[in-house]
Amino acid sequence: MIVKMKFLNITGPRDDIDRVVDQYLSKYEIHLENALSKLNRVGNLRPYMEANPYRELFSKAQEFCKQISAPIPDSAESFSKEQAVELIQSLDTQISAVRDQKKEFEHQLEETNTSLSKILPFSSFDFDLHTLLGFRFIKYRFGKITHEHFSKLQKYIYDDLDTIFFNCYADKEYVWGVYFVPSVEAEKIDAVYSSMHFERMHIPDEYTGTPKESCESLKRQIQTIQRQIAECDKQLSSILSEKKEELVLAAAKLEKLSVNFDVRKLAACTTAKNDQKVFYILCGWMSESDAADFQKDIEKDENIFCVVEDEQGSTMDQPPTKLKNPKIFKPFEMFIRMYGLPAYNEIDPTIFVGLTYAFIFGAMFGDVGQGLLLAIGGFLLYRFKKINLAAIVSCAGVFSTIFGFLFGSIFGFEDVIKPLWLRPVNHMTTIPFVGKLNTVFIVAIAFGMILILITMIFHIINGFKSKNPETTWFDTNGLAGLVFYGAIALTIVLFMTGHSLPATIVLVVMFGVPLIVIALKEPLGKLVEKRADYMPKEKGMFLVQTFFELFEVLLSYFSNTLSFVRIGAFAVSHAAMMEVVLMLAGAENGASPNWIVMILGNLFVCAMEGLIVGIQVLRLEYYEMFSRFYQGTGHEFQPFGKKLGK
Repeated sequence: MIVKMKFLNITGPRDDIDRVVDQYLSKYEIHLENALSKLNRVGNLRPYMEANPYRELFSKAQEFCKQISAPIPDSAESFSKEQAVELIQSLDTQISAVRDQKKEFEHQLEETNTSLSKILPFSSFDFDLHTLLGFRFIKYRFGKITHEHFSKLQKYIYDDLDTIFFNCYADKEYVWGVYFVPSVEAEKIDAVYSSMHFERMHIPDEYTGTPKESCESLKRQIQTIQRQIAECDKQLSSILSEKKEELVLAAAKLEKLSVNFDVRKLAACTTAKNDQKVFYILCGWMSESDAADFQKDIEKDENIFCVVEDEQGSTMDQPPTKLKNPKIFKPFEMFIRMYGLPAYNEIDPTIFVGLTYAFIFGAMFGDVGQGLLLAIGGFLLYRFKKINLAAIVSCAGVFSTIFGFLFGSIFGFEDVIKPLWLRPVNHMTTIPFVGKLNTVFIVAIAFGMILILITMIFHIINGFKSKNPETTWFDTNGLAGLVFYGAIALTIVLFMTGHSLPATIVLVVMFGVPLIVIALKEPLGKLVEKRADYMPKEKGMFLVQTFFELFEVLLSYFSNTLSFVRIGAFAVSHAAMMEVVLMLAGAENGASPNWIVMILGNLFVCAMEGLIVGIQVLRLEYYEMFSRFYQGTGHEFQPFGKKLGK
């Protein structure tokens, strides 16, 4: 059901808004609207412009809590604003100092790693690097060369050059090394090495000893720096852990302060003249019960004034939709939200969907054993994971179990329990003018016709609520459609029960009149509204259009009704699929089955057919029922202070 709403205009001194929000509004669920847009006809109003001083502090507090994996509680009434601000600022000062130190260590670590990466490939070169700097007649070059070009260098050129190449290290792609050349030949030989794609690397003079000794020294430095970084992390964790209890309370307090302060985004302010005070204005929706409690709560407060308006106020937009259903039907609100929330003046179809979805699912998937699996599995998943779809599956599983007893099926075995009603595959019924048909098909169509009639009644109720005479009386799904389709249903029942004469009378009397009313719904609707333009201008085109629309209406009635045959078809197909499983398990003639095949077969059918049936039932809900009475154009009631997922 949809909760009844009241529209509130709240005003008071500008500087008193924080107290009002904290003392009153935070206790109730209120859907705030933008006051400037709601009061756009009122002059001398301006937006409430003020920067939120708590947002940055709360962001820091939230970050601190994440670092020590501390959840923020819902409230912190015992913690004052001053305590919260002082604590976070103090922690931020301490942590910033440690973080700056950590960044310096990280910069040192990066530079040291870079130095190590340069010298590491040459660690097998056992020669003092500073000694190389003193060579006067010999030049040296550090670098790398691909294996392909190194092979060519050795094979074709190396023996003819005055050079020595010291191979230090090789990976899959490169050979790393040092070559020496006489100073007088350096330019020529450097050119030859360059032609062989030798990539020279400049080794700075910061290294001491041999490359291996430099590598060991750099590794020790890296370990020292890493310990210093770890010590910084430990120090950060220690600072936050010591203040954990106060920190989470401060975060909760700052979150509330920040959210409450953001009310200003939706508030309007009056314009001050001379010594006049500036007042704030807040607008929003509350449930009837909350609105009554709120008025009672503020009746002795001289600094707050509230005007409550009914939802039918001429200046009001459509109220937001707040659903309130019994706990067992709450999970089915998921299907309603997928299609669209009901408008405020629409019927909430949650309970209808909950009952029909579970019932139809059970009829299409009737099996005691598999139904119990769905019911228990869905319940446990919902119990521990709070997944709405799991609760829906559990409810559907209960009805599957019930229909399993009605059909006499348990894990596909139909010789274990006797059916309380019939077996879908075998039971036939003789229909006048048609012959024998499967009973579940006939029952499915009859059940579908009942559902269509119920949805037409819902459509008429919605028409009354929206005060639309055309929709209420003359629409395909309005009173005219209800009479027409009801007459057809009654005629079919009378013919099937052998009462052909009354059926013919009903058909003649009730067939033509509703169709004419449906055909003329547009001019009749305008006539009821007392509009002068109720007659169409182009009457010939109107008649042609009406003829084809009537043909489409008749076709839609037929196709929508026939669509419910799928309920019986899936009931039969489920039994047929389980017969295949029994055959594969070798148990079709009462023999001892292969239990592994039986278990796997049941799991496969339960998963695959359960998914298909679930989708098909949802299709029936949306296309055959919702399309007749439901618009789903409502917007959700969003309580202030709960937009952060609380």
